[in-house]
Amino acid sequence: MKKKSLPPLTRAEEDIMHIIWTLNTCLVRDIIDELGEPDMPHSTISSVVRILERKGFVAHKAYGKTHEYYPIISKEEYAKQNVKSLIQKYFSNSPGQLVNYLVRENEMDLKEINALLQSVSKSKK
Repeated sequence: MKKKSLPPLTRAEEDIMHIIWTLNTCLVRDIIDELGEPDMPHSTISSVVRILERKGFVAHKAYGKTHEYYPIISKEEYAKQNVKSLIQKYFSNSPGQLVNYLVRENEMDLKEINALLQSVSKSKK
């Protein structure tokens, strides 16, 4: 059975989701504290968190009028889907083409390439 794909996140949603992943459980005011002096008002941040809940990324526990939010999609799960999408859209569905691109653009040095090869070798055993 194929896993249901996650809906895309806007930049603001993704920024807030990273905070929720870091905190693991939080209130909206905790997110605001992490943002420092956010450009968005409390009501906007609260709305973004509710959108994340609707999209299936977070859930909440209610304590009266206060809601404590927690992730239900892991950061790893989200990253995995996005990397797969990136490879599919831009690299002809070939992870090798992605690695080739990273090497050509000097995003990977020889030490990193060797570590990657060792990791691949271990995982195939």
